[in-house]
Amino acid sequence: MPEMEVRSTRRVRYGVAMSLDGYIAGPNGEADWIIHDPDIDFNEIFSRFDTLLIGRKTFEAMQKMGGGGGSMPGVKSFVISRTMKQADHPDVTIARDAGALVTDLKAKPGKDIWLFGGGELFRSMLGAGLVDGVDTAVVPVLLGGGIALLPSPAGRARLTLKNRRVYEKSGIVRLEYDVVRD
Repeated sequence: MPEMEVRSTRRVRYGVAMSLDGYIAGPNGEADWIIHDPDIDFNEIFSRFDTLLIGRKTFEAMQKMGGGGGSMPGVKSFVISRTMKQADHPDVTIARDAGALVTDLKAKPGKDIWLFGGGELFRSMLGAGLVDGVDTAVVPVLLGGGIALLPSPAGRARLTLKNRRVYEKSGIVRLEYDVVRD
Protein backbone atom coordinates (compact mmCIF):
# COMPACT_ATOMS: atom_id res chain seq x y z
CA MET A 1 0.00 0.00 0.00
CA PRO A 2 1.50 3.39 -0.97
CA GLU A 3 2.35 5.77 1.83
CA MET A 4 0.22 8.88 2.19
CA GLU A 5 2.18 12.03 1.49
CA VAL A 6 1.88 14.14 4.63
CA ARG A 7 2.65 17.81 4.29
CA SER A 8 3.81 19.90 7.21
CA THR A 9 1.97 22.82 5.67
CA ARG A 10 -1.21 21.88 3.89
CA ARG A 11 -2.29 24.15 1.06
CA VAL A 12 -5.76 25.06 -0.15
CA ARG A 13 -5.83 24.77 -3.95
CA TYR A 14 -8.79 25.88 -6.05
CA GLY A 15 -9.09 23.24 -8.78
CA VAL A 16 -11.58 23.83 -11.55
CA ALA A 17 -12.35 23.50 -15.26
CA MET A 18 -12.83 26.85 -16.96
CA SER A 19 -13.95 27.96 -20.41
CA LEU A 20 -11.53 30.10 -22.40
CA ASP A 21 -13.70 33.13 -21.61
CA GLY A 22 -13.43 32.55 -17.85
CA TYR A 23 -16.55 30.63 -16.81
CA ILE A 24 -16.67 27.56 -14.57
CA ALA A 25 -20.29 26.76 -15.45
CA GLY A 26 -22.80 27.85 -18.05
CA PRO A 27 -25.62 30.36 -17.43
CA ASN A 28 -27.80 27.64 -15.85
CA GLY A 29 -24.97 25.92 -14.02
CA GLU A 30 -24.40 23.42 -16.82
CA ALA A 31 -21.10 21.60 -17.17
CA ASP A 32 -21.84 19.71 -20.41
CA TRP A 33 -19.13 21.70 -22.18
CA ILE A 34 -16.34 20.07 -20.14
CA ILE A 35 -14.71 17.54 -22.45
CA HIS A 36 -12.88 14.40 -21.43
CA ASP A 37 -9.25 13.91 -22.39
CA PRO A 38 -7.87 10.40 -21.87
CA ASP A 39 -4.37 11.80 -21.26
CA ILE A 40 -5.42 13.65 -18.09
CA ASP A 41 -4.38 11.52 -15.13
CA PHE A 42 -7.20 12.17 -12.68
CA ASN A 43 -5.87 9.56 -10.24
CA GLU A 44 -2.62 11.54 -9.99
CA ILE A 45 -4.53 14.79 -9.48
CA PHE A 46 -6.87 13.28 -6.87
CA SER A 47 -3.94 11.63 -5.02
CA ARG A 48 -2.66 15.05 -3.93
CA PHE A 49 -5.75 15.73 -1.80
CA ASP A 50 -7.44 14.18 1.22
CA THR A 51 -9.95 16.95 1.88
CA LEU A 52 -12.59 18.53 -0.34
CA LEU A 53 -14.26 21.92 0.27
CA ILE A 54 -17.48 22.45 -1.67
CA GLY A 55 -19.79 25.45 -1.82
CA ARG A 56 -23.50 24.90 -1.27
CA LYS A 57 -24.54 25.69 -4.85
CA THR A 58 -21.89 23.37 -6.28
CA PHE A 59 -22.94 20.63 -3.85
CA GLU A 60 -26.58 20.99 -4.91
CA ALA A 61 -25.59 20.91 -8.61
CA MET A 62 -23.53 17.75 -8.00
CA GLN A 63 -26.49 16.06 -6.37
CA LYS A 64 -28.82 17.03 -9.24
CA MET A 65 -26.38 15.48 -11.73
CA GLY A 66 -26.48 12.23 -9.76
CA GLY A 67 -23.08 12.67 -8.15
CA GLY A 68 -22.39 11.70 -4.58
CA GLY A 69 -22.10 15.33 -3.54
CA GLY A 70 -18.37 15.05 -2.97
CA SER A 71 -18.30 11.58 -1.45
CA MET A 72 -15.00 9.94 -2.44
CA PRO A 73 -13.11 7.08 -0.76
CA GLY A 74 -10.32 8.34 1.51
CA VAL A 75 -11.42 11.96 1.15
CA LYS A 76 -13.17 13.99 3.84
CA SER A 77 -15.78 16.31 2.29
CA PHE A 78 -16.98 19.56 3.80
CA VAL A 79 -19.81 21.65 2.38
CA ILE A 80 -19.50 25.32 3.29
CA SER A 81 -23.00 26.65 3.91
CA ARG A 82 -24.79 28.97 6.30
CA THR A 83 -28.21 27.50 5.44
CA MET A 84 -27.85 23.72 5.14
CA LYS A 85 -28.59 21.49 8.12
CA GLN A 86 -26.22 18.65 9.05
CA ALA A 87 -29.12 16.28 9.81
CA ASP A 88 -30.29 16.54 6.19
CA HIS A 89 -26.86 15.53 4.79
CA PRO A 90 -25.27 12.74 6.86
CA ASP A 91 -22.67 11.82 4.17
CA VAL A 92 -20.82 15.15 4.33
CA THR A 93 -19.86 17.57 7.06
CA ILE A 94 -21.51 20.97 6.92
CA ALA A 95 -19.28 23.86 7.97
CA ARG A 96 -20.54 27.40 8.41
CA ASP A 97 -17.20 29.20 8.82
CA ALA A 98 -14.64 28.50 6.06
CA GLY A 99 -11.93 30.47 7.87
CA ALA A 100 -12.18 28.49 11.09
CA LEU A 101 -12.39 25.22 9.17
CA VAL A 102 -9.30 25.93 7.04
CA THR A 103 -7.32 27.09 10.08
CA ASP A 104 -8.22 23.84 11.84
CA LEU A 105 -7.44 21.67 8.79
CA LYS A 106 -4.07 23.33 8.17
CA ALA A 107 -3.07 22.68 11.79
CA LYS A 108 -3.44 18.93 11.21
CA PRO A 109 -1.14 16.74 9.12
CA GLY A 110 -2.41 15.59 5.77
CA LYS A 111 -2.42 16.17 2.06
CA ASP A 112 -3.47 19.38 0.35
CA ILE A 113 -7.07 20.63 0.50
CA TRP A 114 -9.07 20.88 -2.72
CA LEU A 115 -11.38 23.88 -2.94
CA PHE A 116 -13.72 22.30 -5.47
CA GLY A 117 -16.32 25.01 -5.93
CA GLY A 118 -17.81 27.28 -6.59
CA GLY A 119 -17.01 30.79 -7.70
CA GLU A 120 -18.52 32.65 -4.76
CA LEU A 121 -16.79 30.43 -2.21
CA PHE A 122 -13.50 30.90 -4.08
CA ARG A 123 -13.99 34.69 -4.08
CA SER A 124 -14.66 34.85 -0.33
CA MET A 125 -11.83 32.47 0.59
CA LEU A 126 -9.35 34.21 -1.72
CA GLY A 127 -10.32 37.58 -0.22
CA ALA A 128 -9.74 36.18 3.26
CA GLY A 129 -6.26 34.94 2.32
CA LEU A 130 -7.26 31.27 2.63
CA VAL A 131 -6.39 30.11 -0.92
CA ASP A 132 -2.80 29.08 -1.65
CA GLY A 133 -3.11 28.03 -5.27
CA VAL A 134 -5.31 28.13 -8.37
CA ASP A 135 -5.31 25.15 -10.73
CA THR A 136 -7.37 25.53 -13.89
CA ALA A 137 -8.03 23.25 -16.81
CA VAL A 138 -8.82 25.71 -19.61
CA VAL A 139 -11.29 24.02 -21.95
CA PRO A 140 -11.35 25.27 -25.57
CA VAL A 141 -14.89 26.58 -25.59
CA LEU A 142 -16.42 30.06 -25.35
CA LEU A 143 -19.59 30.05 -23.24
CA GLY A 144 -20.45 33.73 -23.56
CA GLY A 145 -21.84 33.84 -20.03
CA GLY A 146 -22.31 31.83 -16.88
CA ILE A 147 -20.64 31.51 -13.51
CA ALA A 148 -17.32 33.33 -13.56
CA LEU A 149 -14.11 31.81 -12.22
CA LEU A 150 -13.91 34.84 -9.91
CA PRO A 151 -17.29 36.57 -9.64
CA SER A 152 -17.49 40.33 -9.06
CA PRO A 153 -16.82 42.14 -6.87
CA ALA A 154 -13.41 40.70 -6.07
CA GLY A 155 -10.04 42.04 -5.11
CA ARG A 156 -6.89 41.61 -7.13
CA ALA A 157 -4.63 38.63 -6.48
CA ARG A 158 -1.18 38.05 -7.94
CA LEU A 159 -0.24 34.55 -9.04
CA THR A 160 3.01 32.76 -9.91
CA LEU A 161 2.99 30.00 -12.55
CA LYS A 162 4.13 26.68 -11.04
CA ASN A 163 3.25 24.22 -13.80
CA ARG A 164 1.54 23.98 -17.16
CA ARG A 165 0.59 21.27 -19.61
CA VAL A 166 -1.11 21.23 -22.99
CA TYR A 167 -3.24 18.20 -23.84
CA GLU A 168 -2.97 17.95 -27.61
CA LYS A 169 -5.96 15.61 -28.18
CA SER A 170 -8.50 17.94 -26.60
CA GLY A 171 -6.77 21.32 -26.62
CA ILE A 172 -7.17 21.59 -22.83
CA VAL A 173 -4.45 23.63 -21.13
CA ARG A 174 -3.79 22.89 -17.46
CA LEU A 175 -2.32 25.77 -15.51
CA GLU A 176 -1.18 25.63 -11.88
CA TYR A 177 -0.47 28.86 -10.00
CA ASP A 178 0.51 29.73 -6.45
CA VAL A 179 -1.07 32.78 -4.84
CA VAL A 180 1.57 35.44 -4.10
CA ARG A 181 1.39 36.73 -0.53
CA ASP A 182 2.45 40.35 -0.10
